[in-house]
Amino acid sequence: MPAPELHSDLLTFATIVPRLRAAGCVFAEDEALLLLSEASGPAELSEWVDRRVTGSPLEYILGWAEFCGLRIAVEPGVFVPRRRTGLLVSEAVAILRESPTPPAASWPGVVVDLCCGSGAVGVAIASQVPGVELHAADIDAVAVRCGRRNVARVGGLIHQGDLYAALPSTLHGRVQLLAVNAPYVPTGALRTMPPEAREYEPRVSLDGGADGLDLHRRVILEAAQWLAPEGRLLIETSEPQAAGTAGIMAAAGFAARTVHAEELDGTVVIGTALAACARQPL
Repeated sequence: MPAPELHSDLLTFATIVPRLRAAGCVFAEDEALLLLSEASGPAELSEWVDRRVTGSPLEYILGWAEFCGLRIAVEPGVFVPRRRTGLLVSEAVAILRESPTPPAASWPGVVVDLCCGSGAVGVAIASQVPGVELHAADIDAVAVRCGRRNVARVGGLIHQGDLYAALPSTLHGRVQLLAVNAPYVPTGALRTMPPEAREYEPRVSLDGGADGLDLHRRVILEAAQWLAPEGRLLIETSEPQAAGTAGIMAAAGFAARTVHAEELDGTVVIGTALAACARQPL
């Protein structure tokens, strides 16, 4: 793709790229192309380049993030969906497309995107599996406001509250798939995260407690109350923490398996209630 040329006498692809590269942008060329193609004019382009050079996340500047082939609306103060989370989506979609356990009328049924942020995970799942009843939930009001724009595109609903407290009680025992991208960065490791994350994204979307698994414990503890008999629980984690997440699932009565995608650097632990294991293979 040829580089777009002039947006103004001063800002061209050839002048923007060195500025971005000097600021530490690894994908300076790709970012320059996006800034040039999305800005409404020279004034906005100049403002955007200045913001990017001073560290503002590209997604906040553009107002959207690419995720699983979709444009997901994001805004300052909302967790930016990561490429690695595509593994959570692909595993969820594969499960929902499996041959259902009777009664088939209940499948694909209810999908819940817990700790949803922008709602990217739920929207990506619903976009690939038509017919799901999508519910998303987050504790943060800014995330819920932003996520509502995304979730509405696929006919879903978004709720604000602390984990399951946000969900309608009518979903008890009806959730076919619970997809969770809860914070899992250990508190002590937050300082090692890229500046774009630690300085711009809300701490509540990053901090997973002393070992990074505080939210995983809470999610797993109550999951069985919300899952349908054949339902599955999918939690994104890191490769070093996967054994911990799987162990918490096992202690709560789930059979767990871990999936890792090297090309995405993504890791997901998938849980099936032991009562359902005789009916569905892991």
